[in-house]
Amino acid sequence: MNQFGTLFKLQIFGESHGACVGVVIDGCPAGLPLKVEEFEVDMERRKGGKQKGTTPRQEDDMPIFKSGLFNDITTGAPLTMIFENNNTRSGDYEKQRAVPRPGHSDFTAHHKFGGFEDYRGGGHFSGRLTAALVGAGVVAKKLLKNITVEAHIVSIAGEADVEKGIQKAIDQKDSVGGIVECTVKGLPIGLGEHFFDSVESLISHAVFAIPAIRGIEFGTGFAAANMFGVDHNDAIVDASGKTKTNHAGGVVGGYTNGNDLVFRIAVKPTSSTPKEQITWNWETNEQETFSVKGRHDLCIALRVPVVLEAVTAIVLADLMMREQKIPRIIQ
Repeated sequence: MNQFGTLFKLQIFGESHGACVGVVIDGCPAGLPLKVEEFEVDMERRKGGKQKGTTPRQEDDMPIFKSGLFNDITTGAPLTMIFENNNTRSGDYEKQRAVPRPGHSDFTAHHKFGGFEDYRGGGHFSGRLTAALVGAGVVAKKLLKNITVEAHIVSIAGEADVEKGIQKAIDQKDSVGGIVECTVKGLPIGLGEHFFDSVESLISHAVFAIPAIRGIEFGTGFAAANMFGVDHNDAIVDASGKTKTNHAGGVVGGYTNGNDLVFRIAVKPTSSTPKEQITWNWETNEQETFSVKGRHDLCIALRVPVVLEAVTAIVLADLMMREQKIPRIIQ
């Protein structure tokens, strides 16, 4: 559904072309200083239009707090923040109502909700909802204090040079995907629960809530399948749990082991591409050729790093609360 978390619990809401998108954080500790200005850096990183290959749609994207904050300090009540939608062009979607975009949620959402879904800009399935995730991530990062969560682009369209990868999309008049890596430093040993609530399980769960994610791997990942055990095993160096290598990506048995948590995700090409495609028209009951008009990212991966940081911080804040490493009242 639209909820995630155990103690640090989120509920996201809104649609791409509705009045706003937003998030309610239940379980945010009281006493946490929180000012609107603290959201500016991460919200700016998420925006489109800041670099070649992203959508020209621009929103202010500064949070408006509706509950849980008083005199710039969290109260312990559910923290509600919204991000207004003021720069929409819904007419772009009226024209293609009957022709679902291949690779997008148009077709499945239409069947799931019987045609009552808000189809404008992808509605509730839009990447616009990541604004709410990034907002929650700002709060989670602040709770993590000395733990750092940083993500960066590894490659775009198979190219380590981002500009070269984007140029591929421009030359082909098509969209492209990319690889994003996240590293977390300063984690204690033992975060996570074995089996269903392992660190990898919870992070993977949250990561796949980001639109357009197609895969995830921790540490050496899929390359581990081609290694011998003696090469893949990380030799323990000292009593702190530090290892000589980090093929495990900082997680063993579902628990953090004190080393850097490292994982990568695969981001697919944007479904909405200007390239001509073939789809099914549910009004004429025939296939037809069409191209997507409007404002879209040529490469969603460019905007993913800050979103990846956010969902990772959200998971870790929740796990830290389970271990009582984050108090209910911040002193």
